[in-house]
Amino acid sequence: MLKFISWNVNGLRAVTGKGIFPEVFKDLDADFFCLQETKLQEGQIDLSFEGYESYWNYAEKKGYSGTCIFTRHKPLCVKLGIDNEEFDNEGRVITLTYPDFHLVTVYTPNAKEDLSRLSYREKWEDAFLTHLKKLEETAPVIFCGDLNVAHREIDLKNPKPNRGKAGFTDEERAKFNTLLSSGFTDTFRYFYPDTEGAYSWWSYRYNARKNNAGWRIDYFVTSSALDDKLLGAKIHSDIFGSDHCPVELSVDLKVN
Repeated sequence: MLKFISWNVNGLRAVTGKGIFPEVFKDLDADFFCLQETKLQEGQIDLSFEGYESYWNYAEKKGYSGTCIFTRHKPLCVKLGIDNEEFDNEGRVITLTYPDFHLVTVYTPNAKEDLSRLSYREKWEDAFLTHLKKLEETAPVIFCGDLNVAHREIDLKNPKPNRGKAGFTDEERAKFNTLLSSGFTDTFRYFYPDTEGAYSWWSYRYNARKNNAGWRIDYFVTSSALDDKLLGAKIHSDIFGSDHCPVELSVDLKVN
């Protein structure tokens, strides 16, 4: 069995400086620990864990975006980005390749409150799906991260007033439908198809987390070929330190 964790830490230096990240990392004890929104440049943090290797993708813009994967298992190869110049300067994607699967962590662009980046976001979705399908030519894919979309109405506390807003536009939800219909599985919904009140992000405003007025926008999505290998999915809503909480997936796979 392999255990995967994904967490948008919303600034790795901040959550590490508070002592939270090392403690959470140790307690969750995962084979793979994927991070989004590290907000780092190379050399800005000295962070390592015994028995793990780490791989980083930094945004050109300082203090922005960024991804990282800590792993106990050395990959066959590591790829940063998706081979697309329009999208590869913000540190949003890392792909690790193993004999039996590819692991991808992703921080999907936000459409912005005024939706000024929605068209960019839609083009990104197409390019990212192309990346995933190319990977699938050699092995199934496990990908995780902050996808910045609540797929269904049960994936956020207040769907009606939020419809059409960033993260819950018809366009973003349609792209997620396209992803799933292309042969991928939303693993949390695989196990909990109708569970309500399960969220991974809460605004810092209006006591949203205290009132559980959240959104489920952090995911593990897998190639449908792995459906019979899925063992369990969790949302660790009891873990604080960011406006997101970690999400988890267990899969019946080994790393040869």
